[in-house]
Amino acid sequence: MRAVAEQLDVTPMALYRHVGDKQGLLDGLVERLLGEIPEPDPGLPWRERLRELAAGIRVVARAHPDLFPLLFHRPAVTAAARRPRDTVYAALREAGLAGDDVVRAERFLSTFILGFAASEAGGRFGHLDADAEFGYAADAIARLLEKD
Repeated sequence: MRAVAEQLDVTPMALYRHVGDKQGLLDGLVERLLGEIPEPDPGLPWRERLRELAAGIRVVARAHPDLFPLLFHRPAVTAAARRPRDTVYAALREAGLAGDDVVRAERFLSTFILGFAASEAGGRFGHLDADAEFGYAADAIARLLEKD
């Protein structure tokens, strides 16, 4: 909290009025990161909504490569931070999944997308066409989801 206060040129006590504690600050950062992801048009087919959401996640990861890994360590606890997950749930239900399958498939998709985005932002795919690699994986995942 002291380091953040110093960067903002305020006292640490000034921060506590807004975030409560370090956990609140981290929750706020998660909310801000996830809030930058554009919400896909709900009128699009479910596959396109998922693709647009994934593209938005990749953009956020490239914009904030040092902060993005926070999403691996902190749950999305605020309503605003849960919006991308709720978007995925809705798309998966439209794809024909129900109950626990929706939750499990969302975890699978989120793990892949966040991992890919973090790897891409970190430079792991610098020698590859990341869009082509992501498209290949996204198509494979979509085929898995459609096999029901």
